[in-house]
Amino acid sequence: LWDLEAQVAGQPLWQLAGLSAAPRALQTAFTISLGEPDVMEGNAAKAAARGFGLLKLKLTGEGDRERVAAVRKGAPEARLIVDANESWGALDIVAEATALAAIGVEMIEQPVPVGQDALLDGIKSPIPLLADESCQSRSDLALCARYYDGINIKLDKAGGLTEALAMAREAEARGLKLMVGCMLSTSLGISPAFLVAQGALWVDLDGPILLAEDREDGFRFEKGMILPA
Repeated sequence: LWDLEAQVAGQPLWQLAGLSAAPRALQTAFTISLGEPDVMEGNAAKAAARGFGLLKLKLTGEGDRERVAAVRKGAPEARLIVDANESWGALDIVAEATALAAIGVEMIEQPVPVGQDALLDGIKSPIPLLADESCQSRSDLALCARYYDGINIKLDKAGGLTEALAMAREAEARGLKLMVGCMLSTSLGISPAFLVAQGALWVDLDGPILLAEDREDGFRFEKGMILPA
């Protein structure tokens, strides 16, 4: 519907979405899947060799420090962010975050299980903690502002571009940092997310790279950057 309205109006979509300028190329994270430390180290080295300067690590709550240290060894110059996948509910979150910060991690996604966000009450983490599964729509922003430093917006969760833009505006008004992510999808699936990501601190739109084949005329990925076709 957004695309149809843009065509009828004879305007680019970014103008209708309220952006002040045409979308620019963005650095996107490349996901390093959960595995043994040596495997993750090798995958990180390969990603860095392809030009990815921002790596996102999947963690599990056990052996996380070893995995992150291995990735740092494989990609010593890369920026690192991690997704704890709700696995730190029984851990000393400040201690874990402090250890990862020392390795160069700059952000942690969803450290605690959904519904147990109060475990973060009073937590003073040295690096930002972002809500992912705990932030589905604008109705979750009040809770997120209480326990988290930011949110990860995914259009698959939010319900589309309209809600994602509204979430971004309200999140920023509440002082929350923004990340924009995606599920496994083609360039068509992340196209509207690319607009929202123009105002994000962290961008994780590597879905099309993980496919055997993307759509024709999709995004280009060069040296860790996502560029419009």
